[in-house]
Amino acid sequence: MTVVARFDDLVPGTATRVDVNGTAVALVRIGDHVYAIGDICSHANVSLSDGEVWCDEKQLECPRHSSAFSLETGVPTTLPATQPVPVFTVTIENGDVVVGAGA
Repeated sequence: MTVVARFDDLVPGTATRVDVNGTAVALVRIGDHVYAIGDICSHANVSLSDGEVWCDEKQLECPRHSSAFSLETGVPTTLPATQPVPVFTVTIENGDVVVGAGA
């Protein structure tokens, strides 16, 4: 488990890139919930945290080819990506965002 950010510092509806033990992770805050998925698109070597967050669908869109990934499962929901990205457990402890191992 690694503290990666303060909950209050995360802007709702946006993604933030953080490092978790050498792994790039995209944190996404939607309301009072935080999701953590692998930050590198499985289709192209692109940072997902630069993409658009689809709050209602709980998805993050790759900025290069528009593949969208589920924030809950990491599975792509649109082409051209066909492989999932990892998802990580997230807890909020005393206002800190803590990311754990991949699910």
